[in-house]
Amino acid sequence: MYFYDMVRIRPPSEAESLLLPLTLGCSHNKCTFCCRFKDTPFSIRPIEEVKADIDSVSKHYKSYFRRVFIENGDALIIPQPKLVEVLKYIRKSLPDMERVGIYGNCKGILRKSLDELKELRRLGLGIIYMGVESGDEEILRRVKKGAACAQLAEAGQRVKKAGIILSATFILGLGGKERTREHTQATARLLTEIDPDFVGALTLMLERPAPIVDEVESGSFKLISPLETLVELRTIIAESEFTNCFFTSNHASNYLPLRIRLPEQKAEALRLLDDITAHPSRHSLKPEFLRAL
Repeated sequence: MYFYDMVRIRPPSEAESLLLPLTLGCSHNKCTFCCRFKDTPFSIRPIEEVKADIDSVSKHYKSYFRRVFIENGDALIIPQPKLVEVLKYIRKSLPDMERVGIYGNCKGILRKSLDELKELRRLGLGIIYMGVESGDEEILRRVKKGAACAQLAEAGQRVKKAGIILSATFILGLGGKERTREHTQATARLLTEIDPDFVGALTLMLERPAPIVDEVESGSFKLISPLETLVELRTIIAESEFTNCFFTSNHASNYLPLRIRLPEQKAEALRLLDDITAHPSRHSLKPEFLRAL
């Protein structure tokens, strides 16, 4: 659902959800791989405006939606009383909604105590989407993620302890050729430590004004090939250990869409990736013109 013209991002799984803007932009907005929000100062929308949007949906579009996704880049970062007020209003005005989802960066999650996260869960917050990006400390520093591995692990574990579904994402190719081994092995370790309910793989894309574009053009960052992204994907699947995880690479940026349950389908996925990397001529990867953010 769109209320006005703005940069919109949402997870693939929220394609049919009511998109409810609570913040504009991203409170961090320094990641070198990200092209979103660079010209959008972070701000919190007036709560009365948000309530008016909810009223409009309740009056005209209630039957169209079963889920709500609260935007934008990291809306979880807003003060707890304001977020509580919005969730309570959603429950009051749209009582049939099955779930509310939200993006939360590491800083936003860690600013919430465990009790505060549990309060949000009781009010209907069912899933938090967190970008891990990499488990390699050097890569996190280079891309200006603003969080260390230990903080990412703590944030993810806190969400799970609160009883909220956690969906974590990482980016294939983020270490370039130089740190591909460190990237995959460290990311597998971090994901294992967090043990998310959902994991989504994305693949690095170059789009201005993301600063990493300049690094590629200057030669200081060397991209891996499409086939090498699948080698990275294979390593992360092979070396991660999950209790019960739905793992996907169905984001539009990826060359190969996968939807697998781990650990049950690990061996099957590894056989497929081994066959593709050993015999690439037998398989068709997504062409560049079909990839998108």
